[in-house]
Amino acid sequence: MNDDNMPSAVDVLARLSFVTSARIEARASEAGLSVQQMRLLGILRDREPTINELTVHLGLDKSSVSGLVIRAERRGLVSRTQHEQDGRAVRVHLEVAGRALIDTANSQFENDVHRMFAALTETERSRWVALTTTLLVAEAEERGLSR
Repeated sequence: MNDDNMPSAVDVLARLSFVTSARIEARASEAGLSVQQMRLLGILRDREPTINELTVHLGLDKSSVSGLVIRAERRGLVSRTQHEQDGRAVRVHLEVAGRALIDTANSQFENDVHRMFAALTETERSRWVALTTTLLVAEAEERGLSR
C-alpha cells in the first residue's frame, strides 16, 4: 500500500483476479467443466478458430489444446471440421449442447458480476468498463490477438 493507505494497482488487480477466478471456477464446476473447458467454449461462442488460433487464445501448447478439443468433442460440446482453404488445418465449432452449457454458465457468471458491481454507480461502472477495455485491447494487440 502507498502512503495514503490505498492499495496499489497490483494489489487490486491480484485481489480482483482471485475473486473472479473463484467465481469462474464455481460456475465451471457447476456445469461439469474444467476452467479450461469453460474458456474453450467461451471462445467458441462467436468464432470458429483453428487449433493453432486456439493455442494463442488459451495460452496453451498445441497438444494441450488438441486434448481439450478432443475431450469436448467426445461430450458432444464441439466438433471439428477441415479448414476451407488449408486442408491441413482444423476449425473448431461449438455444438448446440456446448452453446447451452456455456450460455447457462455465462448467465450465472453475469449475475455474479452484476452483484459485485452493484457497489458502483452506473457512471463508475461505465468508467471502469472503458478503462479496463483500454487495458485489454492493449494486451490483445501486444499478443497479436484480434478483439
